[in-house]
Parts: sequence; C-alpha cells; structure tokens
Amino acid sequence: MAFSFCSTKSLIFLFLLSAIPIAFIISLELAKPTTHVFHYHSSGFFRECAKWDDLNRRFIVSFLDGGVGEIHVPDDYSPDSVLQEVTVVKDVDVAGNSSLGIVVDRPRNRVLVVIADVLGNKYNGLASYDLSTWERLFLTVLSGPNDEKSFADDVAVDAEGNAYVTDARSSKIWKVRKDGEFLSIIKNPLFIQKEWYKNLVALNGIVYHPDGFLIVIHTFTGNLFKIDVTKGDEVKLIKVSGGSLSFGDGLELLSPTTLVVAGNPSGRLVESSDGWKTASIVAKFKGPAHRLATAATVKDGKVYLNHMIGMGYPKKQHAIVEAVFST
Repeated sequence: MAFSFCSTKSLIFLFLLSAIPIAFIISLELAKPTTHVFHYHSSGFFRECAKWDDLNRRFIVSFLDGGVGEIHVPDDYSPDSVLQEVTVVKDVDVAGNSSLGIVVDRPRNRVLVVIADVLGNKYNGLASYDLSTWERLFLTVLSGPNDEKSFADDVAVDAEGNAYVTDARSSKIWKVRKDGEFLSIIKNPLFIQKEWYKNLVALNGIVYHPDGFLIVIHTFTGNLFKIDVTKGDEVKLIKVSGGSLSFGDGLELLSPTTLVVAGNPSGRLVESSDGWKTASIVAKFKGPAHRLATAATVKDGKVYLNHMIGMGYPKKQHAIVEAVFST
C-alpha cells in the first residue's frame, strides 16, 4: 500500500497536537515540573535525540533540520538557569536531511549520528565525528534513491566498534564496521507484522548489551527483540509482561538488567532476570506529554528523557527531563 511516510515523532506529535487544546498546552508549560529539568535555548523547534557526554560535561543533541549541537553544563550550574545550545556540526554535503539517533562511543572518542531523508525516504547514512575536534571521521551511505524506501532512525555500537542502524520503514538493521565500511543487513520475519498498518513505524530504538546482543523495539507493536550478534545475528522475541511498550521510541540501558524506554507515555522501566529472554514493565514516568519524549540518556546515575518539541519564539526552549519512575 502506497503512503507518504514521515518520522515516528512527527506522526505522533501531529496526532497529539490535534487532540490537545492550545490552552491546555499553555497550562502544561506554566506548571512547575515535578522533577529536575535541564532547559536550554535552541535555534530550532525539533531536537530528536540527546545523549550525555560525561567526560566533557555536555549533552549532545541531534537536529531534525540537520546537524548536531552541544549543551555544556558548567560546574556552577544552577537548576533555575537556562543553558545554551551551540551548533558543532552542519555538513553541507548532507544538507536537506535530518540528524536522528546518536550514540556516544567513548572507547573510540567519537559520536555516531544517523542521517535520513525523513519525508522522501530516499537517502540514509551514518556519520562519525571526533568528540574532541568534531572532525568527521566517515560518512557511510546506507541507501540511496535507487534502493527501497527506508528510514534510518537509531544506532548502537558494539564492543568492537561496529554500528547497527535501525530502519523504521523497511524493518531491517544495517551493520557498519568501525572504520565506516558497510558490512551487512540484518533481516528477519519476526520484524514484519501481519497487519500492514503495524509496519508503518517499525524498528526504532536500539541498544547494545555488554553480553553481546542487541535489544531493539518495534514502535507500533511495542515488541522487543533480542539479536545475538555472537550467534549469527539470531533474532528472538523478548516476552514482555506487565503492560505494553507500544509507541516506544528511544532505548537506554540503565544496567545490564534494566532498560529505559522513552516514548508515549514518556518513560517506562523494563527489567529482566534471565538474560532478556523475558522482561517485565516495573515502573513508569509521566513527563510533559505535549513535548513528546523521544530518547533517553543516563547522567550521574539518573535517567533523563529528551523531549522533541521546543516552545517559544524567537528563542525555542527545550527540555531534557529527569525521569523518576514509580509503580
């Protein structure tokens, strides 16, 4: 079935925007946050992903209009202050595309950034940048206009430096070697749902587990998959109890047995005691729904959720919200 495909977050945000009265949005903005929030000023309305870089005391954020920024948190930071975003990457050779999922690869002092043509699905790539100089180390083209329509969304990196990029449209995962060489594509029948509409937004958030496997979420179904890269990319469905992970987006491991799922609702905490054969939703966090949580990161042992939508004009104020989970 032919359809015009756009990002997970855009679809959900447009739905939410049409359903929430403007007066209610204003009241939500004026309400005092229940947890700590890092507010920062930005030049754009949409910030897809934020990851904490502990060594350099900064959040690294991706721009839906293309590029990467950093938000430094000074040693004398006051919770009432508003931080400033600084653009550090704006590559002209991928202009017109979006920057989406990012992962900080500390052992190799780099950040990996997913790049995608969100509306046309005719270009997808993975870029790597040096964390000290912001020099681009490589740009790998994952698909072009002559390939099947795809939507690169999120990225994880394994212990050897290989990167794994999810395709939210065509339900596959690209594998890229640490030097940027394209390696392979992971496909599996479990990724494809019988109902066509459940495949509109498919594989999304992805993380690498230190025991040698990937955990990936399928957005519209909430299915979690375990992909063992040490066993020929073996794919198994993780049986999840305690609720649904539908509309799950970004993932982050809080510990080897605890996973954070950002999305709608804002955050869900998932635990496993058997090596991720099965898992349970054990707690939830409800943040500012009108801003739409899209990614999770861990700072000083605390979970923070990136929210996609900036509010205000001409300066756009964004929110990275501490998630305090409750049962």
